[in-house]
Amino acid sequence: MKKNGILNSEISKLLSDLGHTDQITIADAGLPVPDGVKKIDLALKLGTPSFIEVLEEVLKDMAVEKVILAEEIKVDNESQLDAIHQLVGTNEVEFVSHEAFKKQSGQSKAIIRTGEATPFSNIILQSNVIF
Repeated sequence: MKKNGILNSEISKLLSDLGHTDQITIADAGLPVPDGVKKIDLALKLGTPSFIEVLEEVLKDMAVEKVILAEEIKVDNESQLDAIHQLVGTNEVEFVSHEAFKKQSGQSKAIIRTGEATPFSNIILQSNVIF
């Protein structure tokens, strides 16, 4: 049995398989998953697990060079945006419309669905290299 880190085997494999500039999405319970994109569904009930809880764990294991967020989070979920900024630190942050975000998520290797039930709690993480 794995001793620490992410125990979910699908997420662990997803992160191990990423190459430079590959993207994954961590989503709230309501974000649609485009056809052809793998969905890793962690949602147990509304709010569980939270978006931030999942993001925090993924960031411990993933080299990230850029994140993409919906522009609407700035107005409709400022507290979530503040929490995201705390976690992503100095990584480049790009804001796009929610419609553009949904289209961009179609390029993700997978979408990790959380139980989050607050508006625009979605993020696309673009992989970096570790060397």
